[in-house]
Amino acid sequence: MKNILTVSQLNENIKAFLEEAFGSLWVEGEVSNLRRPQSGHVYFTLKDDKSQIRAVYFRQYGHAQNRAVNFNLEDGMKILCRARLSAYPPRGDYQLIVESVEPQGVGALQKAFEQLKLKLAAEGLFDESLKKAPPFLPRRIGVVTSPTGSVIRDILNITRRRFPSVDILVAPTRVQGNEAAPEIISALRHLHAYGKVDVIIIARGGGSLEDLAPFNDESLAREIFHSAIPIVSAVGHETDFTICDFVADLRAPTPSAAAELVVPLRSDLQNRLQNLRKRLVAAQRRHLDDQKELLAALQARFKDPRRFLMDFSIHLDDLRERIQRALTQNTQVMKSKLKHLELGLQHQTPERQIREKRILLNNLEKDATQAWERYLRDRRVRLTKQEALLSSLSPLAVLQRGYSITRRLPDGKIVRNAGWLTLDDSIRIQMAQGVIQARVEKIREE
Repeated sequence: MKNILTVSQLNENIKAFLEEAFGSLWVEGEVSNLRRPQSGHVYFTLKDDKSQIRAVYFRQYGHAQNRAVNFNLEDGMKILCRARLSAYPPRGDYQLIVESVEPQGVGALQKAFEQLKLKLAAEGLFDESLKKAPPFLPRRIGVVTSPTGSVIRDILNITRRRFPSVDILVAPTRVQGNEAAPEIISALRHLHAYGKVDVIIIARGGGSLEDLAPFNDESLAREIFHSAIPIVSAVGHETDFTICDFVADLRAPTPSAAAELVVPLRSDLQNRLQNLRKRLVAAQRRHLDDQKELLAALQARFKDPRRFLMDFSIHLDDLRERIQRALTQNTQVMKSKLKHLELGLQHQTPERQIREKRILLNNLEKDATQAWERYLRDRRVRLTKQEALLSSLSPLAVLQRGYSITRRLPDGKIVRNAGWLTLDDSIRIQMAQGVIQARVEKIREE
């Protein structure tokens, strides 16, 4: 008897065979049929010009195992992915379990750059109001760059020429390759831990988009944004732009320009100090001359101090007499006010006030009673007039004069025109007293 397998067993065997035979492999192709369900996993088809294969990128790989993924997968994007070949037994499909993804080609790198730029800009990492200004004259400059390239030599030469006393602390890192971004982040953290750096320059020479990829790393951008020390980005040539340039506190077109931006020219400072010294000496001399003139004028006014004492004595006597007159006048006024208040109190006894209030209350009561009686008379007159008006307009009054109201049955519509009726229609005739129900036998329209 042959060994008979169920479909499930066959698919499970195929899955085990594929996973054991192929293991981990690298596959490149173009993304199509991209789907992102609520689970957070990404399902897509990886294809080339002749074939295609299903692929799934689980959320845990994107969050934990793949630092290089700083872009969103999109249809039409060319990628290189590390994956395991497996099968999905319920459908009998074989597929790739993607573990990491890298963009392929300059177009994909540029797309990843634009996506990260928009994301960080929306989060406010490029906000100009949050950027810190470098110090005017730093005592120590931290430089994050390769220790063997021409960049560090250019920075050292320029700073030595412009201001030799400024210290340069180099934090050596790689500036190209997959390990460059973590090394740059580590170098920044070491400079912060050292704590004696006034400004940091991140520098690298020019290169292709692939060469500058470490400076488009999201983790590096966030490290720069949270830096307590001002950071100057000097990556690439003047036409090169990286995420590091946008998030840094200051962007320099070249590493040499960065050194010129953070280090002033000592000769210029010396000239400015010399000019300030001359201006200070001139201002001091003018101030001394003004003080001499003021002193001379005061000396002329104070030739005989006794004359000023006599003037003050006379002024003091005059003030004393004016105060005495004011006190006497004020005393008389207060006595007059007191007398007036006494008279007023005599006229404002409680018995008199109660008597006056009682008279006022009686008058108010009488006025209120008369006003209410007038109001009731007016209302009765108005009611009588309204009653007469309503009676004149009532349909019942019309009926009392011999008229009647004819309604068509069964809808009860009032008949105003004989043409509205037909023979044998039932009608209802309402008179002043009583109701007649009749049937139409003849219709004559006039």
